[in-house]
Amino acid sequence: MMRLDKFLNDILKLGRKDLHRIIKAGRVTVNGEVQSSPDHKIDEDTDIICLDGEEIVYRKFVYYMMNKPKGFITAMDDRRQATIADLIPKAVLDQNVFPVGRLDKDTTGLLLLTNDGQFAHRMISPKYSVEKVYHAGFDGHLREDSETLFKQGIRLDDGTECLPARLDRTGEQECIVTVTEGKYHQVKRMIASVGGTVTSLHRDMIGGIPLDSELDPGEIRPLTDDELCILMTLF
Repeated sequence: MMRLDKFLNDILKLGRKDLHRIIKAGRVTVNGEVQSSPDHKIDEDTDIICLDGEEIVYRKFVYYMMNKPKGFITAMDDRRQATIADLIPKAVLDQNVFPVGRLDKDTTGLLLLTNDGQFAHRMISPKYSVEKVYHAGFDGHLREDSETLFKQGIRLDDGTECLPARLDRTGEQECIVTVTEGKYHQVKRMIASVGGTVTSLHRDMIGGIPLDSELDPGEIRPLTDDELCILMTLF
């Protein structure tokens, strides 16, 4: 149970005075009856709350995708560098979202944001084998057996063991890399271990969900119900 004004504030993000004015004006109904008391207790899971006749759906958890541009670190606060939080609208920040995993400062592409800790953990945990797909540009020449080495699971120079992954060459200096974990600079280090130096890295897809081609760098939008359903069936 929660107060009616808190329920509305969580969704509308209005000031307390504005919320109370809306409620006192009789614009809010609970289960079909006008409710003019801001402290009225409602059940956000079962009660039907409407504003001006339109139902307001309460979502405890929220899920977004961002097209992350270069030059921003994957953090919500940093005193020295620009962060992805600088790109997120205030109404979304007010929902206490955080990034699911991370992309390096110079890596671009699909980044998920949520306030659902369990969802975030499962998306990045190797236990659930959620695939992350990257398009990489590189200098140098990859070893002839690079694809086989990736399939076997690469051991990096510092002894780090990487789970089996997939490498698909798409050009002389380009490839697609698919991993199910997110170790520090992993894709860059894996490519380096077979002879390449990454010059560009872009995440195209997570768990079968591609980056929306309509999203410009720095833009954000909610996941659709269909996209969220696909991700939730992964675990």
